[in-house]
Amino acid sequence: MNWFKNYNFILASGSPRRKSLMEEAGFKFTVRVPDVDESIPEGLPVEAVASYLAEQKSLVYACEVIPENCIIITADSVVIIDGRILGKPPSKDDARQMLQTISGKTHLVITGVCLRTQKELRVFSNKTKVHVSPMSLEEIDFYVDHCQPFDKAGSYGIQEWLGICKISGIEGSYTNVMGLPMEQLYHELLKII
Repeated sequence: MNWFKNYNFILASGSPRRKSLMEEAGFKFTVRVPDVDESIPEGLPVEAVASYLAEQKSLVYACEVIPENCIIITADSVVIIDGRILGKPPSKDDARQMLQTISGKTHLVITGVCLRTQKELRVFSNKTKVHVSPMSLEEIDFYVDHCQPFDKAGSYGIQEWLGICKISGIEGSYTNVMGLPMEQLYHELLKII
């Protein structure tokens, strides 16, 4: 992508899915994982959490001297159902419980993204509705045992077995559900350069 050739992108995320999406979109970038407190202020609406956390991750770089041609990308994704956030499951039992919660229902995935340059801070988010078919306990156990979804919000990855066999539809961006809304990110980057 010649129009981005003069820019140095930093993906400030340890997510292998975000890294893969950036690579597949043709971006040249380096990865730097920020060490940040991800606690959420009391009273923050659930739909604002992803953008808040993306901006908090970006603040790690606020004291650095950012080169003129550098763009730092931070992001955070949340899965919301019945007004509550399903985070990353700490155990198999938690993963099973989360998957039972989303089974046969529609949930919302929101990814917040923050772009930081020497002169600008741009925060945006993307929302996707995800419709999940009912899942048996046997299917849930199979998925948890074979895909080990412990690093994924809501205990699933749309690109894995559950997404292939049990998601009946989505309304919105597929890459947003993976963790980075690439079409929107691309257009927001074009506004900066």
